[in-house]
Amino acid sequence: MNAQKLSKRLQTVASFVPEKAVVADIGSDHAYLPCYLVLQGVIHRAIAGEVVKGPYESACNEVRKEQLQESIAVRFADGLQAIEKEDGVTAITIAGMGGPLIASILEKDAERLQGVERLILQPNIHAIAIREWAMANGWKIINEEILKEDEKIYEVLVLERGEVSLNTVQLLLGPVLYKEKNAVFKEKWQHEINQWLQVLEALKQAEPTTAIAEKERELQQKIELVKEVLKD
Repeated sequence: MNAQKLSKRLQTVASFVPEKAVVADIGSDHAYLPCYLVLQGVIHRAIAGEVVKGPYESACNEVRKEQLQESIAVRFADGLQAIEKEDGVTAITIAGMGGPLIASILEKDAERLQGVERLILQPNIHAIAIREWAMANGWKIINEEILKEDEKIYEVLVLERGEVSLNTVQLLLGPVLYKEKNAVFKEKWQHEINQWLQVLEALKQAEPTTAIAEKERELQQKIELVKEVLKD
């Protein structure tokens, strides 16, 4: 993977970036995504934010290598602190982190989302945390995609401003994904069911407590809920 050719995962994220958007890629790593978007002519300006020194230096090197210093600002900053009001950012991408971490980044500096029209988020795990954040903070999910690459399954969530109310199934499985129910979706959730069944079995061997009984009930509910969706 490089700035000329993205992984399938990042290519999917890139596909949801609006033309001529001003993009902030948070946790940019090598800055492949913003470099690619500029090189393809999708956008003209971007910010690559990185809080870890090594990846920050890699991003700086990549931007220099592609001679994009005039188009991409690389900033050593924590989360949304890479964004300033005068940047005029209209779209934010955050890819390759856990859902709870992505939600906490958005929550921590929410005032820096002012003027942002679209969020394109790719959680590695626990996408439900992003959906819960979206519902509580005036963002609606306008699209979702699920894909498999190198034996790993990823979800991409696209958010724009608006009120939305999601039920238990939509929060867990995704309001768009659970309707489409493609092969990767079915594979992911069958695997989750199998994992939950293993945990249930282990809990049954443990000393009974109120907490364990509650956990068993919670897992059983999830298993039944997902089985119901998969059988349709």
